[in-house]
Amino acid sequence: MNEKLANPAPLGLMGFGMTTVLLNIHNAGFMPISAMILAMGLAYGGLAQVIAGILEFKKGNTFGLTAFTSYGFFWISLVFLLLLPKLGLGEAADEFAMGWYLLMWGIFTLFMFFGTLKGPKALQFVFGSLVVLFGLLAARDFLGSATLGTIAGFEGIVCGASAIYLGMAEVLNEKFGRTVLPIGEPAAH
Repeated sequence: MNEKLANPAPLGLMGFGMTTVLLNIHNAGFMPISAMILAMGLAYGGLAQVIAGILEFKKGNTFGLTAFTSYGFFWISLVFLLLLPKLGLGEAADEFAMGWYLLMWGIFTLFMFFGTLKGPKALQFVFGSLVVLFGLLAARDFLGSATLGTIAGFEGIVCGASAIYLGMAEVLNEKFGRTVLPIGEPAAH
């Protein structure tokens, strides 16, 4: 039996992209962090990406499995980092600890970026800009620099928007059976 499976990547890209844009609107200084951002982090940035990763497993895509489940659990862990202290279930992480948290995610993302080099240019942009975002956020926390946080916010909006673009390009290009939104496909060998 040769079943055709749907592409789960747009779900994961949209969950990542929309949640990243919303958090970075906060980081850029346009709104406070609120239950809206936390709910997006748990549900769409978190759970939806984990589901997309599991579906990538079914398709035999190790990169997609690793990326979507990892970033899904990133969002879930970030929400817990913010909520657990408010619930009296642990001390809040200080800036130094958060700097290390973000640095580790940046290192992971750098390795994942190398995995995009034979893929579409749009995917390379998503991961490359995410490496920069984690670097800026880690530097913000290590240095205590509000300015770096604001810069990271604007860069994060671009990063999230690029994931939204790629996710919608994959949906629309498949639906129309042609390139509606170009993603810079790699040359065929």
